[in-house]
Amino acid sequence: MFDLTMPVSKYIDAKMFIDGAWLPNETRDLIEVENPATEAILGTVPEGTLDDAQAALEAAQRAQPAWAARPAIERAGFVSKLAQAVIDRTEDLARLITLEQGKPIDQARGEVGAVATFLNFAATNARRIEGDIVTSDNRDEEIHIRRHPYGVVVGLTSWNYPAALAARKLGPALVSGNTFVLLSHEITPFSGLALAQLADQVGFPAGVFNVVTGRGRVVGQAMVENPISGLITMTGSTRAGREIYRSGAESIKVLRLELGGKAPFIVMQDADIDAAVSAAVTARFTNSGQICTCNERMYLHREIADEFLGKFTATAKALTIGDPLGQVDMGPKVSGLEVTKVAEIVARGVADGAEVLLEGGPLTEGVYAKGHWYAPTVVEVANNTSPLMREEVFGPVATAMRVDSLDEAIAHANDTSFGLSAYLFTNSLKDIARAPYALKCGEIYLNRSNGEAVQGFHTGWGQSGLGGEDGKYGFDGYLRKQTTYLNWG
Repeated sequence: MFDLTMPVSKYIDAKMFIDGAWLPNETRDLIEVENPATEAILGTVPEGTLDDAQAALEAAQRAQPAWAARPAIERAGFVSKLAQAVIDRTEDLARLITLEQGKPIDQARGEVGAVATFLNFAATNARRIEGDIVTSDNRDEEIHIRRHPYGVVVGLTSWNYPAALAARKLGPALVSGNTFVLLSHEITPFSGLALAQLADQVGFPAGVFNVVTGRGRVVGQAMVENPISGLITMTGSTRAGREIYRSGAESIKVLRLELGGKAPFIVMQDADIDAAVSAAVTARFTNSGQICTCNERMYLHREIADEFLGKFTATAKALTIGDPLGQVDMGPKVSGLEVTKVAEIVARGVADGAEVLLEGGPLTEGVYAKGHWYAPTVVEVANNTSPLMREEVFGPVATAMRVDSLDEAIAHANDTSFGLSAYLFTNSLKDIARAPYALKCGEIYLNRSNGEAVQGFHTGWGQSGLGGEDGKYGFDGYLRKQTTYLNWG
């Protein structure tokens, strides 16, 4: 395995971690992992097979009874040790994330901090696994409702936050008594393997945390369909979510899916415009727009639209783009395919009548000749049917549309199959109070930018997902209920 104490530069030959051991790669094909800023090959990971998926699930299944038999506070102790190990290696892990994913190093440090926060918060839930005693209709009887782990949890994560998304699922799964198998995304596999390495170093029992690498449509699908897996928790695209939904149907698999989003960003005429601009820029361009809760479409009250767009466009134009290991606002997109996807959506939007206010687009010359670069782009549309208002862009393209009222903005915001997040900037107490009842989504940011709290609940409606993560409701999702009728008569 690679040495996290040394700077990561090239040719990391990583292995899968199954049943407490690092598997040799000699008999497997290898997947090359690219640095999106330079297109240099960082190293390789094994292309996992169906046998590897089976071995990881069986290892987790063997380890689960003994793991669940430990007191919850003891399980939490292992998770807390992992969190501390992450904190101790912040710079190494942040550099690794930046090199394989492309986000600026400061944002990568923030992701490492989120890893530790997710793990530590999960550990605090060890003493909160509760049940109920319910009054019975029968004499000399009580009804006991207990919570039990599912057994083996499979985690499927996206490439945009490869370490944080893994920890977000790993912590509550383990503290609640499940064992865990992670499929580390083939574009950004090293972060998940680094977590496994640290877990191994702090003494996790064999089989409790396993990491497989490979293609989602091969290894991931096999683990979803396998009868050993009790719960599937996945973060990714709505397309991938549909495939998992279909794959899990045969065995009636329990699913937790955090999928795509198309978050509306509504700014009313009475809003603090400077605050709204600052939040809108952050919510659109952080991580090159590769966040499911990103500001995907702006609905601006006609009275303030010119002022807002002037300030927003100027701020976006001033963002610095470059080497993500330096002090920049934006790094590269994660892959060339992602750049092409974003450019195609913009082209279709312009063909449909969108007006370009800031022409950024792909960067391919000079210092940008290598890597996957896309400069901030701002466009305005006249109607809500534009592809830029309908499809998830997942890149640094901001789209605006003028509206005459909050009711009009909400109607447009709800006219979508997505339902993950929404933003509203207004100083009207009435509108602040009524907006959550009107907006059809699982998460709303009122007068602030994005970034959910670990004690909240991150969930999507509609085609943005099932279940949710974080807080007491997210933790409870890793436990199933059992009812016992206790009669002593």
